[in-house]
Amino acid sequence: MDFEFPERINRAVASLTMQIAQRAIELRAQGEDIVDFSVGEPDFPTPDNIKNAAIKAIELNLTKYTANTGILELRRAIADKLERDNGLSYSPDEIIVSNGAKQCVYNAIQALVGEGDDVLIPAPYYVSYPEMVKLAGGNPVFINTSIESGFKLTPELLESSLTPKTKMLILCNPSNPTGSVFHENELNALKETFRKGNYLILTDEIYEKIIYDGIGFLSVASLGEEIKKRTILVNGHSKAYSMTGWRIGYAAAEREIIKAMAKVQSHSTSNASTVSQYAALEALKGPQESVEIMRKEFEKRRDFLFEELNSIEGIFTSKPEGAFYVFPDVSYYLGKKFKDKIISDVFEFSLFLLNEARVVVVPGIAFGNQNCIRISFSTSMDRIAEGIKRIKNALELLV
Repeated sequence: MDFEFPERINRAVASLTMQIAQRAIELRAQGEDIVDFSVGEPDFPTPDNIKNAAIKAIELNLTKYTANTGILELRRAIADKLERDNGLSYSPDEIIVSNGAKQCVYNAIQALVGEGDDVLIPAPYYVSYPEMVKLAGGNPVFINTSIESGFKLTPELLESSLTPKTKMLILCNPSNPTGSVFHENELNALKETFRKGNYLILTDEIYEKIIYDGIGFLSVASLGEEIKKRTILVNGHSKAYSMTGWRIGYAAAEREIIKAMAKVQSHSTSNASTVSQYAALEALKGPQESVEIMRKEFEKRRDFLFEELNSIEGIFTSKPEGAFYVFPDVSYYLGKKFKDKIISDVFEFSLFLLNEARVVVVPGIAFGNQNCIRISFSTSMDRIAEGIKRIKNALELLV
């Protein structure tokens, strides 16, 4: 039977990261030893105190529906966190808890972006941003950044991209896929351009706690009350507390914005998992040592991987300052041959590494970049070392 789908569905494409992750699963099922650099989730277990809080919630029969926006205790704890860590004042009714930060972003775009609205997205970008905009009927407008600038948006690039149709700007800080982090002076430089329009700013800060080299984190919403009122701040528990499968994210914004996002959520999933909410409450209120332990280990892996990649002829990468990704430029190898087959683009380059080295990376085209690949270092040091060795050996086969 032939189906006719709405144009907004036809415009959206499936996530390439999930496609490649699925291919890795298939190869593993065939008995292949795969080094997987594709998936962005910490390899650490969820801390015991958080797991125990979930067990306790189950034992106390805290397993029923909650308020659509989340339990009040958790929203209060999030408000306390935003005050303590970011100097931001939000009331619980200016916060919504969702099934992961990704749903928060989706809710915000569905609630705020209308048919034909332009949404500015610096490239490289997280794969789902433009597809979410398309699903809302909006137009993703890409702002191309460069590896020389650390893939960061500049005031000049932003100002030249603004039009009367601009409804929203989406920022990911720290960045997936590049690992770039906006320094305080860089955000302050953007502040004046932020003030030149009435567009909304959606800031995805899910990697806030994973930052290196002593760099301080500054939220976009901290740039002043005027900008805070136009900002939708998104964060969550997946990365900082290794709680990816628990599916807890949250957003903070003006009360009317949160009401609109809650309306969208009420007709899709309703509340996030009740048990996960109680675990998330413990994550915020309990010991925080595990966060720093994980961050330090990621920093060691970052340093090792950065040095190894830059020792390979033809590969260039900027040093990531946050998250757990590097985004090296591999264009030197595009156009080279393997067994009479030309490696014409980064997707074919990624397939070459999968087929010949049994290493999974994500091609930069998934993130709006034609020259780079994303390598996640959210796996053990042993696997990182093995993967780099395989990549080096495979690249020697190209002529």
